[in-house]
Amino acid sequence: MKYSKWLGVAGCLALIAACFMPWTYHADVGKDFTGFFSQKNTYGTPGKYIAIFAGVSAILFLIPKIWAKRIQLLVSAILMAYTIKSYILYTSCYNAYCPEKRAGIFLIVGLSIFLLIVSFFPDIKVKQTDKKN
Repeated sequence: MKYSKWLGVAGCLALIAACFMPWTYHADVGKDFTGFFSQKNTYGTPGKYIAIFAGVSAILFLIPKIWAKRIQLLVSAILMAYTIKSYILYTSCYNAYCPEKRAGIFLIVGLSIFLLIVSFFPDIKVKQTDKKN
């Protein structure tokens, strides 16, 4: 794809921004949980790791080498797996209470899937070798 590099970088920046958005609302404590905040750090800070992986991914999108594109696939797959784990962690029910899902939780999953798809189509030129028989 011609614009996969810039689509990937834009997706990475949007993913980092989605980590700061509310992921779930917990009415029992009356607070919105984000990727960087949960009540008494119960769920940890998965937004920090998602932002790190997205930053590495953005750098790899900009490097025009084949090894960077291969590592990009690995980083995108790990990022998607971690966001699915975070989705399950934040949206699961506890003590007969289910938190209300907000836009941020859907954005991180959707954007990580988008980054994985874009990483399958790198914008790299392959040298043609002329073989003589």
